[in-house]
Parts: sequence; C-alpha cells; structure tokens
Amino acid sequence: MKRIYYILYGLLCLFITTNLQAQKETPPPGGKPKDFKLPAKKVTTLDNGLKASLVPYGAVPKVTVSLQIQTGNVHEKADEVWLADLTGNLMKEGTTSQNAQAISEAAARMGGDVNIFVGPASTTISGSVLAEYAPDLIKLMADIVQHPAFPASEVDRLKNDLQRQLKIQQSQPQSQAQAKFAAMMYPDHPYGRFFPTEDMIKSYDLAKIKSFYEQNFGAQRSRLYVVGKFDENAVNKAIKESLTGWTKGPERNIPVPKPASKQEVTTIDRPNAPQSTIIIGLPVIDPSNPDYLALSLTNDLLGGSFGSRITSNIRENKGYTYSPSSSVASRYRSATWAEQADVTTEHTEASLKEIFYEINKLQAEAPGKEELEGIKNYKAGIFVLQNSSHNGIINQLSFLDLHGLDESYLTNYVKNIYAITPEKVQEIAQKYIREEDMTLVVVGDRKKVDSQIKSFTSEVNKAQSTK
Repeated sequence: MKRIYYILYGLLCLFITTNLQAQKETPPPGGKPKDFKLPAKKVTTLDNGLKASLVPYGAVPKVTVSLQIQTGNVHEKADEVWLADLTGNLMKEGTTSQNAQAISEAAARMGGDVNIFVGPASTTISGSVLAEYAPDLIKLMADIVQHPAFPASEVDRLKNDLQRQLKIQQSQPQSQAQAKFAAMMYPDHPYGRFFPTEDMIKSYDLAKIKSFYEQNFGAQRSRLYVVGKFDENAVNKAIKESLTGWTKGPERNIPVPKPASKQEVTTIDRPNAPQSTIIIGLPVIDPSNPDYLALSLTNDLLGGSFGSRITSNIRENKGYTYSPSSSVASRYRSATWAEQADVTTEHTEASLKEIFYEINKLQAEAPGKEELEGIKNYKAGIFVLQNSSHNGIINQLSFLDLHGLDESYLTNYVKNIYAITPEKVQEIAQKYIREEDMTLVVVGDRKKVDSQIKSFTSEVNKAQSTK
C-alpha cells in the first residue's frame, strides 16, 4: 500500500514540477509601450534671460525644482581642472544670509533637501519638497545661486577633499583608462582634461573661485524646471520675486570639440594586475543628427544592454569578464561610442578579438527581426520608465534644451524606435562603428598584455603607414 502511495506521490510531484517548468518557459507576452505624451508645460522668460519651464505632473503632493546653469568643467582653463567642482562645493557652504546648516534645516522643514552637482557642461542646484513649499524652495535656491558666501575658512578643507578624491580615482584602473581615453579623444579640449595635478589644486584660492563664478554664472545661460504638484501662480510669483534681480551674466557658450578619429593603441602599466581594463571606441554623431536614435539602438544591441551580443559573448559564453558594457556618451555637438570591460589578464587578446568579431558580424549581416524586436522592447520600456518620475521628465526636457531638439524627439520616440529596421542597424554599424578609426586603451600588467595586443598594434602601424 505504501509503495502505491509513493508512486502516486511521485507522479503528482512530477506533474507539479513539469507544470511549473512549463509556466517558466512560456511567460506571457509583455505589453507594447505606448508613445510618450509630454505633459503640458508653460515656459516663461525673464528680462534677464532666465527661462523657466513649469510642468504640472502626477498626483503625489510633491514638487521637484532644478536650476541648471550651463557651466561646468568645460569652462575651466588648462590649469584649472576641477576648479568648477571646487566652486560648486564652496557654494554648498551657504549664502551671505544663511550657512550650510541653516539651508539644510530649511529644506528639511519643507520635507526634502537641496543638492548641488557639477558636471562637464552644467552646474545643477536641485531639490524635492512637499507641494506647498515649491515657492519657498525656489527662493532658497535663488539665494544659493545669487548670494554664495564663499567662506575663506572652508577652502583648504575642500581642497584637501579634492586631493583625496584625486588619489582615490587615480588609483583605480577604470578611472585611469577613462582619463587616457578622454585625453586621446579630446586632446585640445577641456573634455580631455580628466584629472588635475596636485599642484594645480594647491594653487586654487578664493580669488580663483570667485573669478570662475563671476565669469560663468548668470541668468541668461540658466534654466529652471519645476515638475510635480504646485500652485502655478505662487510659483510664478516666487520666480519673479527671487530671480528677476539676478545678473544677466555671460551668454551660453559651450566650446564644441574636434575629437580625434584615428587608430591608436596605448597601454598603462599595472604590474601584477589580475585584470586588464580595456576601453575601445571612437567619435560618433551627437543627438542633433537624425541617425542618433538608430545609433543608440544599435549600441543597445551590440554592447549596451545586459542581453547584448558583446555582453553575451565575453561574459556569458566565454567568462572573460563580469560587467562589460558599451555606451554612447553624448555632449553638446559631440559624442563618443566606447566598449569598456575589465577582463582577466590572460584573456585580454581573446576579449578584443570577440569584441571585433561582434562588430564585424553586425556590419556583415543585419540582425534577425526577433532579436531586434527584443532590443526595441527593452529600449522603449526603459524610455517609458525614465519618464515616470519628476527627475525623469526634467532630464528629458533639459536634454532637449541642451541639444536644441524639438519636442517631437520625445513624443515620437517610441514610434521611431519601432520603425528602425534590421538593415538600418547594419548600416549604422558600418557607418559609425568603424574599426579602422578606433582608439584602444588597455590598463594592465604590461609584461603580460603587450604581447597580447601586439597584433592590434601592428594593424595600427600598418594602417598609419598607408595613410
């Protein structure tokens, strides 16, 4: 009797297991992302040139405000690398009427916080608070940007912080590779100046910080974004009262680089390193080019998503690396495509061969419709998710403003993604991911790496000798 029971029990378990496997193997099809409908926005321009975009969005009683000044590392001189960061850090120390602690406490009473971030071409003061405090947050941010105290007592401490950050970043192979790649892409432009020297940081003083601020901050190169639940009349009143008196300042001026486009190979020695950090890439088109969206999708298929070809090849199939990825880094009227990976030292050459194998394969043969459809679903889905938050909408609007794009770029984004054909992806790979123009940087144990990239170096020398 027990035997019969065990047999029946076993059959039942087998049925359940088989049924569960069937369920795992046949997930329901996902819904198709809809076109993005940009929330209605109102744009006003003050007499001093400041533009403000107000976007009522969502039902949650919160608001996000972002004041973006188009200045950053791009406006540093050759001997001023990270001076923009030091300026932003000192602005965090308070205004002529309230110190950093008072600002922090004021934001906390509104149910949020305020931050300052310095990037390559923008300095952003932003915060999120409860809806009814939107006017107060705008006034607080207006005080920060117009009346920084620049306390001399904090300069040395902040310079020491930068020195520590510099040493940490310079010790990391990924940062070393990125710095070298940037220098090779943009040899005559601030984008190519990744690290300051220690002496450079030591030379910074209050006068230089104030000079950078006075030369680069002002209303006419700034944009204010207000997204969320807010009282429109109260917000407009706060903007006029607190920002109308801001000095006009310099006009928007982002120097456009002329990136280097040539085959070049460089190694940076890290004796006994168990891994090689590789970056290989080249200049590509920026978002103002009609092919940019197709290039972005091609990147996702090639190396820019977890299920991409290069990632599947050297991570899943070969096990050479854990987290490879490729990306299109876009700036105003300039962009680069690059694949980056930390690979085991002994597989440096093999990894590079597989990367080029996938590039050449995509150039030779258009992807299958099913594979491309999966990447389209991924990209369209990510786009929808990105636009489901206050910060996501602000990022999209500032992207349009920076690159001078029409709103149709956003509203037609999903439709345009699904219109890209396999043949277009192949054409994009041929046109823009050109092996003969790629720069390669390898950070690793040179005595083990140089012999592995010898063939690439020879190809470069051969190519250069024929030019």
